[in-house]
Amino acid sequence: MRNLIHPAVPGGYTAELRQLYASAAHEQLDTPGLVFPEAHKLPGLSSLIQESWRRSAQLHANPDNPEAPLAMDREELEEYRRQHPLAAIMPVIHKLLVQPSHDSGMLVAVGDELGRLLWVEGDAALQRRAEGMMFVAGADWSEATVGTSAPGTALALGRGIQIAGAEHYKRSVHPWSCTAVPFHDPDSGALLGVVDITGTESAVAPHTLSLVQATVAAAQAQLRIERLQLAAAAQTSPVRRRSSTAAPDSGRDGSAAGSLYRNSLQLLGRDQALLSIGGRTVALSARHSEILALLSTHPEGLNAEELCSLLYAGDASTTTLRAEMVRLRKILQQLNPEAVPQSRPYRLPLDLVPDAGQVLNCLQRGAHRIALEIYRGAVLPRSEAPGIAELRHRVSSLLREALLTDGSAEALLKYAELPEARDDVGVRTAALKLLPPRSPKRAAVVADLERLETELSA
Repeated sequence: MRNLIHPAVPGGYTAELRQLYASAAHEQLDTPGLVFPEAHKLPGLSSLIQESWRRSAQLHANPDNPEAPLAMDREELEEYRRQHPLAAIMPVIHKLLVQPSHDSGMLVAVGDELGRLLWVEGDAALQRRAEGMMFVAGADWSEATVGTSAPGTALALGRGIQIAGAEHYKRSVHPWSCTAVPFHDPDSGALLGVVDITGTESAVAPHTLSLVQATVAAAQAQLRIERLQLAAAAQTSPVRRRSSTAAPDSGRDGSAAGSLYRNSLQLLGRDQALLSIGGRTVALSARHSEILALLSTHPEGLNAEELCSLLYAGDASTTTLRAEMVRLRKILQQLNPEAVPQSRPYRLPLDLVPDAGQVLNCLQRGAHRIALEIYRGAVLPRSEAPGIAELRHRVSSLLREALLTDGSAEALLKYAELPEARDDVGVRTAALKLLPPRSPKRAAVVADLERLETELSA
């Protein structure tokens, strides 16, 4: 094994020494209270790895479970990845990573923002070996499920990461090393997934991280180019139908854009939602924002009476609702005819991903760091619709609870910057308890707490 320097470990330990320290630390994993108190530091184990192990333990990942669980069967997987925006970057991944991997004995994996592997390709012999730990397409490799690994931890931290051998939380993964980099949407900045290289010790060579980062940058650039080309083609098409408030769509049937865009509804921190379908985006009125928010979080549909009760604070007739639905249908007809809601019950005919739903999904899976990254503020903060108020409270309270239970000091301080947490004494008190005694961040937290105490007493 080559002597490699781990930049996160003070003293520049060699690869062999890193593994010795990590193996020794693993022997203590099952000793309650020894490895995971914030103040306790194990020699030779980087703070990054130790913090990831702590999160893994708090999320009840099992280090002795030899296999990752399957999150999607073959049929679900094929349909999901066909529609996923990352499908459009696979030719770039193939050219820059997969093809060279056949000669270098590596595997290349691309996963979604929740850590579920969508593609695993590369060296055939290595693929067969990796099946033993279920490093396969459709498997869940999030940090909440398998503990510390490059794909899951890169998503949890929002940056490139290298995990070598025994630094993995799951013991069956110790013969492997991996490098992973998150993939962000080149236009919106939203987290779309992760690109990973897995293999032997060469998978964490210093140049490997640079290679994956460069590949992700190239794929993002290619995705942006394809979107611009589709927009230009749509603008020059004689059959194109336009909305005065909408961005260009992808073409007649939207199939090309299906692999470039995710149909989404942005509700967080906004008084008026942004609806994006097939590359076209429109700002909705406050009432239409509420209607689509409710329908997107009730994919099974709502009858007129149910939707009324969630939409209007007082008594309102279904006639009022029907008038709003007529206006909404006209807007959606211009944006994309396939998006027009059905009736009896009212239901969206296509998958629409609300950002509030993504936060709840992440929290359900224990991925509170990703949830915090997505969270931009309260759901439609000025809305008084009962159903929106309930959704707003549920998202906000579950995120706060998750951070108070499992969040690091860094995550709590990031949450404290949100408008809704400006006067949150509990969050700042929890962060103060987790910060090391000599942390320069303590002074600002103490000052905030003193300010809040003064304001409350006044």
